Amino acid sequence: MAEHPEPARAPSARVVTSASQPAPPLGRPGWDALLLTLLLLARLRINSLAEASLFEHFENVTRHSLLGRILSDQAEAAFGPWFGDPIALLLAALSLAALLAYLVIDLAAADRPRQPQSQAGFQRAKLALVWLIIACTVLLPTLKLALLRHENLPHSYSHDGGVLQTEAAVDFFLSGRNPYIEDYRATPMADWGLPEFRTALDHYPYLPWTFVFSAPIKLASDALLGWYDQRFVYLLVFVAALILATRLAPASRPRWRLGLLMLLGLNPIMGLDLIFGQNDLFIWAWIVLALWLLARTRRASPLTTGRSPLTIDHSRFWLPSLAFGLACASKPTAWFMAPFFALLLARDQIGAWRAIPRAIPTMLRRGWPALAAFALLVGPYLLWNADALIDDVWRWSAGSAAVHYQIWGWGASNFVLAFGGLASRFDPWPFWIPEVIVTLPLLLWLVGRQARRNTIAAACWHYALLLLGFLYVSRFLNENYLGYILAFLALGYFVSEDGSSGDLPPDPQHLPH
Repeated sequence: MAEHPEPARAPSARVVTSASQPAPPLGRPGWDALLLTLLLLARLRINSLAEASLFEHFENVTRHSLLGRILSDQAEAAFGPWFGDPIALLLAALSLAALLAYLVIDLAAADRPRQPQSQAGFQRAKLALVWLIIACTVLLPTLKLALLRHENLPHSYSHDGGVLQTEAAVDFFLSGRNPYIEDYRATPMADWGLPEFRTALDHYPYLPWTFVFSAPIKLASDALLGWYDQRFVYLLVFVAALILATRLAPASRPRWRLGLLMLLGLNPIMGLDLIFGQNDLFIWAWIVLALWLLARTRRASPLTTGRSPLTIDHSRFWLPSLAFGLACASKPTAWFMAPFFALLLARDQIGAWRAIPRAIPTMLRRGWPALAAFALLVGPYLLWNADALIDDVWRWSAGSAAVHYQIWGWGASNFVLAFGGLASRFDPWPFWIPEVIVTLPLLLWLVGRQARRNTIAAACWHYALLLLGFLYVSRFLNENYLGYILAFLALGYFVSEDGSSGDLPPDPQHLPH
């Protein structure tokens, strides 16, 4: 008898469901996770190399009255002095643990793209982890070096100008003496660095707001602690500026806010500047404050006062203008932002080159607090001794003072040393010629570009580019300036076009996807 084939069975419901509804693909890791990994590894390596060059550092940490009590003597002996001090290694380990948690959370968030409540929780956790990493790799190491300096030589564990000289300038100011007339040969700065490079002992190259703002903080610190370190000021303004800067990024893009916080808080160069006490972040913080205040004028409504719908309330621009004037009264690097900030003050009236002359009265009405703040802070020292102020702030760095700054850094000045026939780094050379050739056309082009796209994001990017062009062909391009420039490039890339933290549509050509 012939065998009949067994009839085919219908597929089960489970099989049908599996075939028709495949499992969703695994989520892709976020770019912010990779960025955080890169920045943290760079930060850890830079910190370790910097501390490895410090004299008797392990012994200074373990013998410190506070730091030396964190671990037992047995634990300190187990660490040994060969791979870094135990506090730095524990902070490094904690920061890497935070990175591991961040990477895990990032993958978990990627697997739940359609769960808004979960995503909000993931973002809060990631934000807390980034702040923890910043604290472990920048904030706490800064405080550690300040504590170490307090119990060691007064010129140790610090930068010469941003800490030692500024502290001396604060003392001169509080005692009624002129920091631009006094010399610094009887201060701890006289023992810092190599003798042949101590050209700033007769020059204070920063403007008055650096020591005027610091003076009350020094008085408070002396009263509370009995001692003072200029990095207390830098820590305060750095944390405040980080908070404000991230609020310039759109709230609807929390990953961008995280990326901006990472680039600013873990800046490979500016982070080390805070740890040792260079003052570029002080100027950066005041410009960030000015931009944040300016963004608030954009969000305020209405633009006009109650008297008439055609009456512009110019007073809304006075606070951002004042903050920018304080930045300009701190260091000349802020001056290069002035043309772009002036255009921002009149951005409701400027859309092209030809509109700039007509907007000048508006710029003055809205920007006079910047001019007033600069005049009130710098003016008295110009009247007191204009030659001393100009010699310290300008001629010393330009190489035209009797004793001036050396040719230095990573810029085009190295070609002058290599092929210019100079006998020494201290020889004069007309750097003003390439500065004019490069900076003037760049300024005109960037101002025209700013006029066509008059936004906070564009102003940050244009300022960074103009400053880089000038410094590249100047007498010196120190690495701290590059960290400062990177901070503004990050702002120019991640902030919303008008600086608002709201949900305004970003420009896809200028913001990351």
